[in-house]
Amino acid sequence: MMVWDDVASVPTDWPASVVTIGVFDGVHRGHRELIRTAVQRAAVRGVPSVVLTFWPNPVEVVRPGEPPARLATLDQRLALIAELGVDAVLVLPFTHEQAQATPEQFAGRVLSDSLGAAEVVVGENFRFGHRARGDVHTLTELGHRLSFDVLALHLLNTNADGEPVSSTMIRKLVAEGEVAAAARALVRPHRVEGIVVRGEGRGAPLGFPTANLAATPFAAIPADGVYAGRIVIDPYGEPQAHPAAISVGTNPTFDDVIERRVEAWAYDAGVLDLYDRPIAVDFAAHVRGQKKFNSEDELVAAVNSDVDQIRRLLGE
Repeated sequence: MMVWDDVASVPTDWPASVVTIGVFDGVHRGHRELIRTAVQRAAVRGVPSVVLTFWPNPVEVVRPGEPPARLATLDQRLALIAELGVDAVLVLPFTHEQAQATPEQFAGRVLSDSLGAAEVVVGENFRFGHRARGDVHTLTELGHRLSFDVLALHLLNTNADGEPVSSTMIRKLVAEGEVAAAARALVRPHRVEGIVVRGEGRGAPLGFPTANLAATPFAAIPADGVYAGRIVIDPYGEPQAHPAAISVGTNPTFDDVIERRVEAWAYDAGVLDLYDRPIAVDFAAHVRGQKKFNSEDELVAAVNSDVDQIRRLLGE
């Protein structure tokens, strides 16, 4: 899969293509349906498929004081898109200048001139251009002028209430600790990535050396509590996965911890040297809420009980 970091990187001889557009944060079930449809439509036409995405999330630029939590890093987003058989991805830098582009400018410069769009696949709620003035109707009209077709897909529903799958809905589930429900919408466990940093080193003497994660900016962190999941070491190199007990919160048993932390213990992996290494933490299921224990012995007993439950949850 080719990856372009701006329209200037797209080859000048790039042929006509089928394009799908979106932030695609998390590459959830709905996103996957859009991308798969674009790949299928491209195969029918005998042309390449292109995913057009944005980095950072446009909301981070348009409303900098209200950045939405990120369901995936850019590296993970690209890896998930690549799994769907896409030929190329254009990662369009979203800047203040880009935010000022009208729907006509965006469609002409990016879709038509750069990508040679023959067909554009979007969701029925698609909005684009300055102040989100453009919608599917606008895009269809521009397609008539610029010689591309538009296919708008209905939103997928995920629950009995008919709530559509969306990144906003998944962020809410993650924030509430409903990571199993989030995983169903994502078609994978929710992942938090970062670098392992040094903590107080209390876990190792107690028998559970945890990896203390410095998460990437704006990462969607689950609610405080204990979770079943996995540690993935070097996720974009030669990944090594280990089942893990994951703790999120301030570790209230020890009063000197103030900031929220994500800590994970690969309980069957022995002693791992993870300091300064990139890891991913995958959240599979919620085990219990955060709790303050009266002694270290109580804490150790609780962790051992958590691991027994995690083994069952992970099917070990």
